[in-house]
Amino acid sequence: MPSGTSTAARTPFVLLVVLLLGGGLITLLLLNSALNQGSFELSELKKRTTELTDEEQALQHDVDDSAAPDALERRARELGMVPGGTPAFLDPDGKVRGVPSVAVSPKPSPRPTPPAATTPPATPPAGGPGATPPPARQGAAGTGSPTAAPPAAPPAAPTATGPTTPPPTATAPTTSGR
Repeated sequence: MPSGTSTAARTPFVLLVVLLLGGGLITLLLLNSALNQGSFELSELKKRTTELTDEEQALQHDVDDSAAPDALERRARELGMVPGGTPAFLDPDGKVRGVPSVAVSPKPSPRPTPPAATTPPATPPAGGPGATPPPARQGAAGTGSPTAAPPAAPPAAPTATGPTTPPPTATAPTTSGR
């Protein structure tokens, strides 16, 4: 048997097998490196997600702290607001239920007065020196402005024989949405 022809037929087959194995190994190497790159990106994204979650929780904690009742009260006092007086309610038929009262500002704590040069001069009301200021507007939460005008006359005491609706006063009755 001639030995040259069988070796010549085997060479392309061996070459084909070596090329297929080499190509497969190179493909596996490329696939492995792509998976590793995706794994690194995934770990970076998880780390960033954890950081953002921590930041979100810190911001939510700050919001919760500023929305606490004592913080809201302190901020309202800084803005010059005072606690509202006794509210009055309107029935569906238009009757006033309760006796409204004006929100009164508490006595300010004694502080050193600033020099006269920094305080602006007082301006008289628009109606002239003898005019009374207009009634204070009531806010949505039922609190009056810090400079609420007192009612023109105190409400009359209810009698035992008549209905208990108070007489109209200089300020509008407060209503509550609750």
